[in-house]
Amino acid sequence: MSRSLRKGADESTPPTLAVIGAGPAGLAAALAAAVRGSRVTLIDAGAQAGGQFYRQPAEELGARRPQALHHQWRTWERLRDGLAAQVAAGRITQLTEHHVWCVERLDDDSGFLVHALLGPAQEEPSVVRADAVILATGAYEKVLPFQGWTLPGVLTAGGAQAMLKGGLVLQGRTAVVAGTGPLLLPVAAGLAAAGAEVAALVESAGPKDVARHARTLSAHPGKLAEGAGYAAELMRRRVRLKARHTVVAAHGDGALEAVTIAALDRDGRVAPGSEQVIACDTLAVGHGLLPHTDLAEALGCRLEGAAVAVDDEQRTDVHGVWAAGEATGVGGAALSLAEGHIAGCSAAARLAGREPDPRTWAAATKSRTQEREFSACLDAVFVPRAHWTEQVTGDTVVCRCEEVTASSVREAVGELGATDVRTVKLLTRAGMGWCQGRMCGPAVAGLAGCELLPSKRPFARPVPLSVLARAGEDPPDE
Repeated sequence: MSRSLRKGADESTPPTLAVIGAGPAGLAAALAAAVRGSRVTLIDAGAQAGGQFYRQPAEELGARRPQALHHQWRTWERLRDGLAAQVAAGRITQLTEHHVWCVERLDDDSGFLVHALLGPAQEEPSVVRADAVILATGAYEKVLPFQGWTLPGVLTAGGAQAMLKGGLVLQGRTAVVAGTGPLLLPVAAGLAAAGAEVAALVESAGPKDVARHARTLSAHPGKLAEGAGYAAELMRRRVRLKARHTVVAAHGDGALEAVTIAALDRDGRVAPGSEQVIACDTLAVGHGLLPHTDLAEALGCRLEGAAVAVDDEQRTDVHGVWAAGEATGVGGAALSLAEGHIAGCSAAARLAGREPDPRTWAAATKSRTQEREFSACLDAVFVPRAHWTEQVTGDTVVCRCEEVTASSVREAVGELGATDVRTVKLLTRAGMGWCQGRMCGPAVAGLAGCELLPSKRPFARPVPLSVLARAGEDPPDE
């Protein structure tokens, strides 16, 4: 007999489940749980469901063909229509523009309070009560600094994609896409399709890196066909692919005007004399993603590496909390959909006091296994280049919020004895700004030569003091 998730609850009322995040994992989880009898509240910071992968343009923009900017559009239509049907039936309550800053576990073990800030201004509090929670909080981009990366016109690869999908906006007319990882292909193809001239796609991995994992990659022909499609589109548009290259610096007087790229030797160091300058007004650079685990950490969920640890049902080690999608390990939309479906099925069964039947999510389990294998292979192929810190000059800003330079970080380590990111933070203020180290954390750890360990924060985002003062008094909305 499973431990009850509804201590003291009225058994005549449907069990309540809060799903935090409305990307692929959150949508799949909410739909799976709703059709199995749970009353679901789907909470997301966006104005529309979809997350980053299915980010939609604002309705007032009047996009006539939003599908042109998306992959797997039919899957999105199925999720979108399923959500609309469940909302109309009263099984799902959708809360948009709700920025969750804390999930509070009630002292009597009778459920959870999900605390959020409402609206674009993020000043008004909102509280949702639930018997159980599924965390589908996604991921954020890993940022590695280089000389000139703070110039206007330099943005992350995901940021360029978000501007294009959500705002139908091109940052500029001539772009360079650089870094490493499979995200670079769709970003470059999307910018080119939207009318930008993509001067170069600069990828630090090379053909040999791919060839070493050819056997595993060949077991996923659909994924290879997808990548080949993007590559063919870029070739058709005569986009130069610069494999085993990296961006060394960005240049401009008040705004980006050009970038310097260079070839990499077998050790991942810049090859002397290989530098090349490319004129551009946009640089979209990405070095992969990191799981968003703030809410899970605050709840006390165990992590494995940088990701939330879960069992075969996507349960964390905290009773009543599931996790799915990128928060449990970055692996793409297909993996997120499979994990979300499993989490929703499991939560619905256990909320109803039943032992779940894994046969109800057998197809999702198979997909999860395949997608995890593929994502692990990609992780091995596309890794940030070795020795990247050697190219970071002393005057390069590492923490943008607090304007901390690389020389300050190195001084904290070499002269003041810092041995971890937290000590560097205390000595330099790196990571004390608005983003709380999410942007600069990997860079600080790399420059300090230490491991980037999760930092437990009581809140997942900045919260006005007035909201904190009222938090204990606010009655739950749900």
